[in-house]
Amino acid sequence: MLDDNMKQQLKAYLEKIQQPIELVASLGDDAKSVELEALLNDIAALSEKVEVARETDKRSPSFLIRRAGTDIGVRFAGLPMGHEFTSLVLALLQVGGHPSKESRDLIETIQGIEGAYEFETYFSLSCQNCPDVVQALNLMAVLNPNIKHTAIDGALFQDEVESRKVMAVPSVYLNGEPFGQGRMELEQIVSKLDSGADEKAAEKLSKKDPFDVLIVGGGPAGAASAVYAARKGIRVGVAAERFGGQVLDTMGIENFISVPYTEGPKLAVQLEQHVKDNEVDVMNLQTAEKLIPAKEEGGLHELRLANGGSLKARSIILSTGARWRKINVPGEDEYRNKGVAYCPHCDGPLFKGKRVAVIGGGNSGVEAAIDLAGIVAHVTLIEYASELRADAVLQRKLASLPNVKIITSAMTTEVRGDGEKVVGLTYKDRNHGEMHEVALEGIFVQIGLVPNTEWLKDAVALSKHGEIEIDARGETSQPGIFAAGDATTVPYKQIVVAMGAGSIAALSAFDYLIRLPAQQVGELEPA
Repeated sequence: MLDDNMKQQLKAYLEKIQQPIELVASLGDDAKSVELEALLNDIAALSEKVEVARETDKRSPSFLIRRAGTDIGVRFAGLPMGHEFTSLVLALLQVGGHPSKESRDLIETIQGIEGAYEFETYFSLSCQNCPDVVQALNLMAVLNPNIKHTAIDGALFQDEVESRKVMAVPSVYLNGEPFGQGRMELEQIVSKLDSGADEKAAEKLSKKDPFDVLIVGGGPAGAASAVYAARKGIRVGVAAERFGGQVLDTMGIENFISVPYTEGPKLAVQLEQHVKDNEVDVMNLQTAEKLIPAKEEGGLHELRLANGGSLKARSIILSTGARWRKINVPGEDEYRNKGVAYCPHCDGPLFKGKRVAVIGGGNSGVEAAIDLAGIVAHVTLIEYASELRADAVLQRKLASLPNVKIITSAMTTEVRGDGEKVVGLTYKDRNHGEMHEVALEGIFVQIGLVPNTEWLKDAVALSKHGEIEIDARGETSQPGIFAAGDATTVPYKQIVVAMGAGSIAALSAFDYLIRLPAQQVGELEPA
């Protein structure tokens, strides 16, 4: 099941196991059960502290990773390969007693949670957001005996997916009831169980000393800003809603210069580690709510957060990025995660053998249609313009696929559903005015991005498209406040462009600080 290279890497990790563990398998006669048995035997052969046992569980194939002689463990239903292989490795280590790198405060909070919690997470092997949720809940199950967790491959257990109407991953259930959908960090899950977590976090944030440079947003622009600013020896902080930003939702990256190929989640981890290596104060899972510019040049700007906390800084760099643009038609919001999706890599496997539509004929839309064509029964690509806008090579590939239909000059007017899930869409022929209906089970929206700047309307000047207006130095309409990346008027929304812009903003912020009169700002504090 595992090749020699993977076995060697896994063997090195398994040497960190401190306590014996059991891989307790529930297997059937199907091909996936045969694969799972081979996988578990491969793992056990790599360590004397790992044994394989058998049981009968309600899900097959599945297996429990259990600390020998205890009820501490986590369960996988399916084969945790692909993006979930890291989740498997971490589960083996943590159940085996290898300590987590999470903060002591967070670990103690998890250990103190009272009550009985049985989590179930539906994932897909191609979902880059799922591992964070799976790993977070696995760790909680290891740390607290009141918490149990089963990670379920939705593509393998289609009957459950259908009965629970799961149409987006990750989908988390708690004690049989829906708990959450989409990417969730460990702190977010804990805060939903610990009602006082937000208040404690807000209080802790508000007590922080002012930063010399505070960066709002943790995508490529924010990460570059943080590294460049920190290397000046000043006090730097990053407040990010989710570190990595849109990069986390990007599968293959082939135009990051000097790196022929990487994947978004991997790059996001590398960005965060580089930032932390420079002793930057990273405050993740923080949603900015209001920016109050300093009343006078050299004064402190204030950033207010959704949890009630606030941060102050002598200079600010805004790098809040962008999010998927919606089609804004009746039914879209009602059926979001019930057939309307925005990430084909994450949710595509849930529509295996079904009919779907892709809205958008640019590179993202055509790439999505190509990917989905290998999974679903049929793809209808709908483009508003009279022709597709994607690169010619992508258009040729799309045209070669037998289960794809391309409709141009079409305006989507409605998402139709039966009250529980999507059953079709309606579009208008822009050439003749005729209305058409398409029967399908899923709709993937791929029509570009919109900047995350609504909260800045009264703080800095925005363009008619909502982008932050900046000059060549990255400075906004407010002295001491800079911006970079997809949220700004920079014309090209690319990772390398955002990184360059972030570097410029950081250098400009430092130049701004050192030119302030000493009596206004005092000496810059070393980081």
